[in-house]
Amino acid sequence: MLKKLLLAVLVAAPLCMNAQKFGYINTEEVFNVMPDVATAQTKLNDTKAKYDTELNKLQTELQKDYEELQKEAQDPKVLDTIKERHQKDFEDKYQKFENFRQQAATELQKQQEQLMAPIMTKISDAIKAVGAEGGYTFIFEGQSLLYHGTGSEDISAKVKAKLGIK
Repeated sequence: MLKKLLLAVLVAAPLCMNAQKFGYINTEEVFNVMPDVATAQTKLNDTKAKYDTELNKLQTELQKDYEELQKEAQDPKVLDTIKERHQKDFEDKYQKFENFRQQAATELQKQQEQLMAPIMTKISDAIKAVGAEGGYTFIFEGQSLLYHGTGSEDISAKVKAKLGIK
């Protein structure tokens, strides 16, 4: 009885393996052709340009202040206490500049995550829908796929179609 059961499992195992369907996709390729990405990138570029303008203005002010400090340092008529106060003011201004630069980078990163998250969700949902409709057992990321045989299928075109991308 045990031999018959084992024999049945051995005969059925290859049939079950053949019934599995594998797919692969290059999500970066799909991501790059989505119209939502261009819109999000435009918003990010606009925000970055505003921060860059402000940072350049602050940097110009800092450069001017630094040059004045250098002139003042060479002037023997200016008292040391005044030089120290001006140096401290410059250091405070520089620290505020650095803090603003870091805040700008953080805000840009946060905005990028907020804008890209719905796009990645759309891609993920489309992959799941194509997987369910096509009866795929597994779908792999194609960028890191080292080999795919005849039993696997590139589903990138199907996902693009599901997303309405031609």
